[in-house]
Amino acid sequence: MLPMLALLLVFQLAGEALCHALALPVPGPVVGMVALLLVLIARGLWVGTDAAVPAELERVTSALLGHLSLLFVPAGVGVTTHLALLASEAVPIAVALVGSTLAAIAVAGVLMVRLERRP
Repeated sequence: MLPMLALLLVFQLAGEALCHALALPVPGPVVGMVALLLVLIARGLWVGTDAAVPAELERVTSALLGHLSLLFVPAGVGVTTHLALLASEAVPIAVALVGSTLAAIAVAGVLMVRLERRP
């Protein structure tokens, strides 16, 4: 389990380094996980789709996902710590939340319509 956890951390570090070196506006862990996805896709093409994701990596990721809610505890503490600031900025936050939700729904709808038209 430790080698696969180390593999995840290596990809995260590589993503952080790449984002820092190229000044990308994307979080490093996202870049690292996209790189891991590309490696797994290439591995699937090379050794076959049944073995694309090693069993050990699947076990580690399942364990991490099982405890994902623990990662939200620091964010919850931060929210409760800054309730006064959040209250003073409630209107812009609400506008941003509603606006981004509507934009995401609109983009998903347009994408669905365009993809349905494809033969």
